[in-house]
Amino acid sequence: MILEDLLKVYPEYRHPYFTHRRFKHAEILPLIKECGFPVQQVASSYEGRKIHKITAGTGSRPILLWSQMHGNEATATMAIFDILNYLRKDNSGFAQQLLEVFTLHFVPMINPDGAQRFTRRTAQQIDMNRDALALACPESVLLKKLVKEIKPEFSFNLHDQNVRYAAGLTPNQAAISFLATAYNEAREWNETRTKAMQVISHLNEGLQKVIPNRVGRFSDEFEPRAFGDNIQKWGSSLILVESGGNGEDTEKMKLRELNFAILLSALASISSNSYQHYQLQDYERIPTNEKCLFDLLIRNCTLDGTLMDIGVNIDEVNNDDATDYTLTSTIEDMGDLSTFWGIKEFEANGAEIETLSGFSEKLTKYKLQESDFGRLEFEKKANFALVKNQKPLAFVINGQLIEA
Repeated sequence: MILEDLLKVYPEYRHPYFTHRRFKHAEILPLIKECGFPVQQVASSYEGRKIHKITAGTGSRPILLWSQMHGNEATATMAIFDILNYLRKDNSGFAQQLLEVFTLHFVPMINPDGAQRFTRRTAQQIDMNRDALALACPESVLLKKLVKEIKPEFSFNLHDQNVRYAAGLTPNQAAISFLATAYNEAREWNETRTKAMQVISHLNEGLQKVIPNRVGRFSDEFEPRAFGDNIQKWGSSLILVESGGNGEDTEKMKLRELNFAILLSALASISSNSYQHYQLQDYERIPTNEKCLFDLLIRNCTLDGTLMDIGVNIDEVNNDDATDYTLTSTIEDMGDLSTFWGIKEFEANGAEIETLSGFSEKLTKYKLQESDFGRLEFEKKANFALVKNQKPLAFVINGQLIEA
């Protein structure tokens, strides 16, 4: 089953519960109960939330997959429930083949306390992915225990990454990125790491047909505290998958779909050992992740007589219970930004930057505060007008571009 075929059948297996990426541990408990496969509580989080492992298949080749090690990285959790639907309902014979070859161990939302707050860290305010040595978090103790007991042939460490990464020094937003983590400081290639590299090369080949030039590769500096590096060292071929950005798909539903196809395609190649012909040069052909994007880039505008570019970033700020968020913008950089790109760009052609104060009547529906009418300043909120020949071309309100 190739990646493109999996994308075609995906709508049949998409779990209907998930419509957005902010959901709590309590919301997935009924989904775990109804998944159709054996479920085991394997630990409790620091705050006492039950962490479950779902086991699918009876094959001789163990695979371990976990999601939301970082609590605000939920794309793969949704995809895991899509995959469980597929494994239970597919009648093509492919799912049954996987279940006969593998024993698949899924741990969705391994950091439920972080998910409750929709933050990266655990309730102890520790980055779990830098806790493989100290094991200060019960969630970290669990993950090491699972790796040691299951002895997975392959492990899938499923994350989300910052949407401002590009695939190489290009304007191409990295939708999916991979890493075959290093297991030592010298970044050598033993059999375990090579197998991870080969499967990633297989996945990149498939993804280039559906998201060309939008696959990235993380830098592989050895991080002795990280789980990925240590799991590779412990003898399991560790594949890091990062879901990045996809334009205005802020809830990452398309990237969820890609995760579904990536993981099943990876299992297909592992089950047949068809990944083994890929070489290191295939992996190194994947461009490295580069942080060279702004959320909004205004090119060639004029401030106080100086021609410059303006780079704006927009961040989410959780509401009190982390069920929703507000957006806040920042003027991230000013000057010559010719080596950067914007996820959105606007060519100002020399237009003047002015405050919004002269256009308050046009902007009444935006409910601006008095502070929003001030002068543009570095590292302040992005509120300004772009004016040419005394006529507004566009407004930027809290980082959002509104053409006049």
